Amino acid sequence: MPPQDELIAVKGLTRRYGAVTALDHVNLTIASGALVAIVGPSGCGKSTLLRILAGLMPPTEGEAWLQGSRIEGPRRDIGVVFQTPVLFPWRSVLDNVLLPVDVQRLGRDKMRATAMNLLRMVGLEGFETHLPNQLSGGMQQRAALVRALIHDPSVLLMDEPFGALDAMTREQMNVELQRIWLERRKTIVFVTHSVGEAVFLADRVVVMSPRPGRIVDTLDIDFPRPRPLSVMNTEAFGVHVSRIREKLNATGGLE
Repeated sequence: MPPQDELIAVKGLTRRYGAVTALDHVNLTIASGALVAIVGPSGCGKSTLLRILAGLMPPTEGEAWLQGSRIEGPRRDIGVVFQTPVLFPWRSVLDNVLLPVDVQRLGRDKMRATAMNLLRMVGLEGFETHLPNQLSGGMQQRAALVRALIHDPSVLLMDEPFGALDAMTREQMNVELQRIWLERRKTIVFVTHSVGEAVFLADRVVVMSPRPGRIVDTLDIDFPRPRPLSVMNTEAFGVHVSRIREKLNATGGLE
């Protein structure tokens, strides 16, 4: 069992798909309340690692722990946001947000106020009755984020959640996610291809090698918060980005 001060602990994690090794003996610990970004090239096992942490697939070897217990399947204390919002087109924004409440039988009437407060927090107040096709891509992803938060999980796993958005909307969502994290202090594990996005958002950036995925570097980011987008134009930001890119280039992972 991992030490109790580690909210998430990954020990010797390996995942194979037949003859292909996606992850190779990955070790990682994440403290409660941290915002950790995982960056690496396509096919390096970032999403596989997140699916194992979410309990959506088992490792081939090794183990993953959350709050002192082994992750062996989906759990109520884990929320997941995928690259696409995956909203049901026939359900309103509010009904999509309340889907985990319905599935977990938490009581719609009791949780409705929570849903409305979260929608207000992400700027979707007034859109509760709209259908997903009446929202922009960024608004749909905000609804998906609220759905992941509705049952108050300890951990939020985010798999390239803004990758399909245009550059301007993506930057706006980065600022929005930082604000939500500062308000709610969830532990967030954020997977991205974007080095700049990782440095802007995270307390710590974990760099992975091309397949088979291994952790080749970790970098602490100590910019004060809240971070404005203008921090991306600073010399210190460029130094962090350069270090990560150099490591990716050294491992053949720079795209």
